[in-house]
Amino acid sequence: MNLQSIHRNRAGGPRARRVQTAALCAVAVAALVGGCGSGGDARPNHAAAGQPDVRQTTSPSPSGSVRLNEDQAARKALVPAAKVTADKAAATAVAEVPDSTLLSVELKRRASGSSPSPSPTGSPSPTASPRTGQPVWVAEVSKKDGTASTVRIDAESGDVIRSRTDPGQDADEKAERASWITKIKQTPEQVAKAATDRKKGTITSMELDDADSGDVIWSVEVVSTDDWNKSTLDIDATTGEVLSEDVDRD
Repeated sequence: MNLQSIHRNRAGGPRARRVQTAALCAVAVAALVGGCGSGGDARPNHAAAGQPDVRQTTSPSPSGSVRLNEDQAARKALVPAAKVTADKAAATAVAEVPDSTLLSVELKRRASGSSPSPSPTGSPSPTASPRTGQPVWVAEVSKKDGTASTVRIDAESGDVIRSRTDPGQDADEKAERASWITKIKQTPEQVAKAATDRKKGTITSMELDDADSGDVIWSVEVVSTDDWNKSTLDIDATTGEVLSEDVDRD
């Protein structure tokens, strides 16, 4: 074999092909490096390869839960904290002021700055140190002559926090309350049952009021613990009939 043949064989042999392959790889790497430096984006072009661009994909919310508005969130925080039901709080308030009738009861959070005081009967308040933010029932009861008293009850323990009768009450308002008392036939317990039989949930307010017809009604608020919406039901204070129902989703 002459030198020219040997040279041709070496040029076309495995070693030459390896050298050519290495050179092509080096060119490809250089092109990739150049691409990274030119646009500042080191991510691969999926669209050019027929794949979806990951940067344009938005993942859904992992929880899928409905967001609560401010009022719904406040109800969710308050209602489960109350261990005493509305009708039990009403019974406690009526017992605190002898020969009285319930006018209203509402679940609230205790504001700062308020302090317990002796009850009008002179008995000390069973709750030693009420705290800011605790759930409380604020009830209003009335004597037969229309004299009203306010009773605050710990919604966790059921103890009376404060009871007060304001002096110098308006004569017309006293006469109206005295008239209401003569028309009431349904007890707070019966009204609570009628409300929750119609609308499942937790009662957060019960209040006596005048209907357009002149009859006396109970206006009852019920909070549904599945969506934290509030429903207001008007119930005839004489017959216990549910007259209307309105759902507040705000």
